[in-house]
Amino acid sequence: MTARLQLALDDLSHQDVLTLIGRVREHIDIAEIGTPLLMRYGMSIVRAVKQAFPDLDVLCDAKIMDAAQYEADLAFAAGADYVTILAVTDDLSVAECVRAARARGRKVVADMICVPDLAARGRALEDMGVDVIAVHTGVDQQARGRTPLDDLRVLAASVRRVPLAVAGGIGRASAPDYLALGPAILIVGGGVTRAADPVAEVRALREAIDGAAR
Repeated sequence: MTARLQLALDDLSHQDVLTLIGRVREHIDIAEIGTPLLMRYGMSIVRAVKQAFPDLDVLCDAKIMDAAQYEADLAFAAGADYVTILAVTDDLSVAECVRAARARGRKVVADMICVPDLAARGRALEDMGVDVIAVHTGVDQQARGRTPLDDLRVLAASVRRVPLAVAGGIGRASAPDYLALGPAILIVGGGVTRAADPVAEVRALREAIDGAAR
């Protein structure tokens, strides 16, 4: 299976988001509207990206913790194809988020940041019907040298039915290490958005993905 490439957009302006997606559209599969963008622009940025690129999957990184059906509906109404819920929330919130997604034919991504028992929670989330389980090492953890590679190994060995995504400081140099573990979605952010040549970086990542699938 060929992994999908997700571009996480966090700290750009509204116009720069649209410009960058336009430049790399042929190489990416999912545009992630990151939490900082949501805090800055609200759901208008989700709506703008989906309207500008209707054939591109859009993920709204809402990191839902409560009022899950209501918040998920806000994202889906704005055009999001995926919405994230934090896996550390309660099972009722996960169930409500999944219900909202099913009603609209959309998808739920469970973000595993700060989950203490990855294997057990991953199996439980499978049973609850989430569509994707995302390994995620946050920026503050990355600053101390942590990567998501070991967490991906744990989940790859314990989650069997639900596709895995992985995020956390991944770039062209480290991508092959992650792709060797077979994630369904490879998520890259600053390695592209802060690059001198973002198009070249995305193209290199796409080549790594295609090479791993052979």
